[in-house]
Amino acid sequence: MLSSFELFKVGLGPSSSHTTGPMKAALRFTRYLADQTRGQKVTKLDVRLYGSLALTGGGHHTDRAIMLGLCGQKPQDTEPEEADALIERIASTKTLSLGGQIPIKFDPETDIRFEGETSLPFHTNAMRFSAFDGQGDMIASRIYYSIGGGFVVDEDEAGRNARDVSNGPPKHVYANAKELLAAADKAGLSIAQLMLENECVTRSRADVLAGLDGIWGHMQACMEHGLHREGLLPGALRVRRRAPALYTKLKVQNPDPKVSCERSDWVNLWAMAVNEENASGGRVVTAPTNGAAGVLPAVINYYLHFVGGADAAGVRTFLLTAAAIGGLYKRNASISGAEVGCQGEVGVACSMAAGALAAVLGGTNAQIENAAEIGMEHNLGMTCDPVGGLVQIPCIERNAFGAAMAIQAARLALLGDGKHSISLDEVIKTMRETGRDMSTKYKETAQGGLAVNIVEC
Repeated sequence: MLSSFELFKVGLGPSSSHTTGPMKAALRFTRYLADQTRGQKVTKLDVRLYGSLALTGGGHHTDRAIMLGLCGQKPQDTEPEEADALIERIASTKTLSLGGQIPIKFDPETDIRFEGETSLPFHTNAMRFSAFDGQGDMIASRIYYSIGGGFVVDEDEAGRNARDVSNGPPKHVYANAKELLAAADKAGLSIAQLMLENECVTRSRADVLAGLDGIWGHMQACMEHGLHREGLLPGALRVRRRAPALYTKLKVQNPDPKVSCERSDWVNLWAMAVNEENASGGRVVTAPTNGAAGVLPAVINYYLHFVGGADAAGVRTFLLTAAAIGGLYKRNASISGAEVGCQGEVGVACSMAAGALAAVLGGTNAQIENAAEIGMEHNLGMTCDPVGGLVQIPCIERNAFGAAMAIQAARLALLGDGKHSISLDEVIKTMRETGRDMSTKYKETAQGGLAVNIVEC
């Protein structure tokens, strides 16, 4: 089973697959060296990035993330300011502390190589770490793959549907949406209740609920930072943050969102605030990825502000339902923009949010599945073409549209009785096949679409 706490992970922006994943991979390599008792012998490292990681790694801070991981930093514990200081120190001293303990020479300009023309077979987001001793002999080398949403597998786990967190057998077993609905129907549970019982196999109920509250707390903190931080986002595009000015404008025009008739403006604001914070390298919750992190928080805020009787229990139901849906995509397709395009990121987030909103609005399990299907059906084929390799254009606005579509999908599903022509399983299969057929230049390589056609000023 894919736990909610695997799908929703705290890390640094701007990308779960290009930042959080490589940081975790680098940390795993330091631990591999320690387990092999080879760490003390290392005097030099060679890191090579392939495929999408190389082509857009600069704009996605992949090199920074790898240095942080090599220094023993964990994504969920690292503060942005702490990360900036550490990267600056490495760049100026040309040394890093391997695993936070062993000082070695390290020059980011020469010891991290971007080899965008080469792709490894298992996944385009590949990286190889090699360690050498004082005589120049290689003493260890490992390949890792960042497979989307901050998930990492090594060369041994690749192809086994392995994950970087292992759970015990779930109470309710399912592999697709049809089996999920059948299991819930058999147990007389909602999708959220079934997911909660599965979570409680490895955690106490109190811990699960507290963990869900913590996830929402991190989402809120990210949104709050995004609402107030002004200035330009990092990178050559010099994109100005829009959320603070929009927030000020909306507070003047509609000081209380609960009575505002411009609900879509607030939803746009909340989604953009999160993704502007992500684009700046702030702390974000993968939902299911960093690039799509604004959709779920914006729709949760829609629920809290505009739905009568909304409460903390509803937010937990929302997150549990969303996690169940997201897990289906992770298992049966992909949540990696580098593998299937943005349909695997904002498209999946839209599907998750649509089903989850239907749940907290009182929908049946069949209506929840219908909402999730609608949310993806109209995102099929969406490309990932970040301008300048930065998670800014079109990514920030795309989250706002993903949130708006999720709300409409939920409302449309609730008008019906849950019966519909295309199942969620069929749309997930279609998404996977569409991603497979999509040209590589539209899959997070910045080699096609807006990334090459935007007018340079």
